[in-house]
Amino acid sequence: MVRVTDLDTFSALLAPEGQRLLALLRDYDPADELAAATRLRRDHPAPLVSAALGQARLRQRAAAKFGPDAARMYFTPHGVEQSTRAPVAAHRAARLAALGVRTLADLCCGIGGDALALARAGIRVLAVDRDPLTCAAARANAEALGLADRIEVRCADVTEVDTTGYDAVFVDPARRSKVRGGRIFDPEAYSPPLSWAIEAARTAPHAALKIAPGVPHEALPEDVETEWISDAGDVKEAVLWFGTGRGGTRRATLLPSGDSLIGAGLPNPEPGPVGGWLYEPDGAVIRAHLVADVAEQVGGRLIDPTIAYVTADQLVPTPYATAYAITDVLPFNVKKLKALLRERGVGIAVIKKRGSAVEPEELRKKLKLGGGQRSCTIFLTRVAGAPTMLLGHPAGQDA
Repeated sequence: MVRVTDLDTFSALLAPEGQRLLALLRDYDPADELAAATRLRRDHPAPLVSAALGQARLRQRAAAKFGPDAARMYFTPHGVEQSTRAPVAAHRAARLAALGVRTLADLCCGIGGDALALARAGIRVLAVDRDPLTCAAARANAEALGLADRIEVRCADVTEVDTTGYDAVFVDPARRSKVRGGRIFDPEAYSPPLSWAIEAARTAPHAALKIAPGVPHEALPEDVETEWISDAGDVKEAVLWFGTGRGGTRRATLLPSGDSLIGAGLPNPEPGPVGGWLYEPDGAVIRAHLVADVAEQVGGRLIDPTIAYVTADQLVPTPYATAYAITDVLPFNVKKLKALLRERGVGIAVIKKRGSAVEPEELRKKLKLGGGQRSCTIFLTRVAGAPTMLLGHPAGQDA
């Protein structure tokens, strides 16, 4: 339970004195926190100074997710961890707006990251969370970004909220334990459970349900569209979409480009020998089980039935995979690899692994790369079941 003093202190941050403190700490260096605290406590109450310093730290952490907006927003530690990256939230909001959604119930809204994106897309939002301090932060964020007229924040148990009459429902269950602090992998251990969230989503004409990207495919309803989203190459989340007219499909979306691959239900291609090119599919493509679709695009094949690397004889550019020109296909042997790299004057190596027990940093130490100026990408993997080293370089880069 949130203590009254927590809410009182947060309210004090929103008052003129708190705002002045936050302005002074806008560009502060965390390494100088002790000196800053000592200086500020001469003229301001110690609890308020501590709260302002804590908020300044959270804003700096949140900049990776919210960009420049983070400097004006308000956060809780849990809220920073759980909130959606702004580009991902904007993508989802744009899809909902394109479906004709004009009103939406945002259940488990947290500090309001998704509600802000939805409001900016022209959607009126009822943002619901049961934690009073989190709701206070969501209200403050709506005010700070000039969106309070489009966002109503309600402190309530989401399971007791009537969403009748809304065009859409968005549910973002908590997937981190507040007690243990770690991720929750069992969907039924989400708060609220995935089964409840699915039923809540079915009550509206349209709905989006945010879940962990590692969710087992067998746990997904067969009649919904599931979208895996990556941002700058990192897989961030999966979304169950209701009411899109694409029930049963799997989609991989890559941000910031917005390229979106919809699965055609293709079987995995037969594996074959390594060709002149290797394609490393984006993580969202792999999570969505759409590697076969990428192989179809590039006219490729798998290097091994169990490995998500595609190989081809020709270069066919695709946004859904990074292409590498392959110069060598070798059985795994550290001694031979070390000698080969030394002979070629390679001093910079990017080491990737998939299907190998060898850790890249462990191999790097053994290679003892010298001061050569040439670079090389090394793939530790399996080809037709055998431990193999593939050497090459990204497409467009000289060997």
